[in-house]
Amino acid sequence: MSESIENKVISRIYAKGRGWSFSRIDFSDLGSADSIDQALSRLARSGRIRRVLRGLYDFPKYSTFLKQELSPELDQVAMALARKFGWTIQVSENTALNLLGLSTQVPTRFVYHSDGRSTRYVIGNQTLEFVKSTLKDTGLKYDKSAQLVQAVKGLGQGELSDDERRLLREQFSDQERKRILKDTRYVTSWVYDEIKRILKVVQ
Repeated sequence: MSESIENKVISRIYAKGRGWSFSRIDFSDLGSADSIDQALSRLARSGRIRRVLRGLYDFPKYSTFLKQELSPELDQVAMALARKFGWTIQVSENTALNLLGLSTQVPTRFVYHSDGRSTRYVIGNQTLEFVKSTLKDTGLKYDKSAQLVQAVKGLGQGELSDDERRLLREQFSDQERKRILKDTRYVTSWVYDEIKRILKVVQ
């Protein structure tokens, strides 16, 4: 195994930042499958990355308060699995509400609709489930756009309070708000109208 490949792999991981999940497919441009597998295994053994599932890793976030690594971010794991298997996925409405802090329940089950097979993974005390479904609103470019669209649908037309709109708005930077507003302009009209109320982007 070339040391330069391992250096390129870890450089890409560091550039993505803590919380990112990944598999061999995310480094396929850097070398052969075997050399990348060896690099990832070596990095996992050294503790620089963490093995989450067979063939899937993450660069874990660390809590200075708890003095320990945090559990894998299941949204990141879902996206990494989708890239690995070539699936198109879409976060479910309830999962989107959890991810955006609009549900008071502590999530133990994260559900994504997928054009791949139905399957589930148990990661710690949480379950990540993919359900084979007919996907809608798949033309969105940004994950945060998809989360916001599904969350609005989950709450229903005319059901968001001003406090909920404010909570959502505060999660996005000005740049992200403009990007999401442009990205979602072709979704169902009432959903887009609600997104405009949430984001309050000055054109």
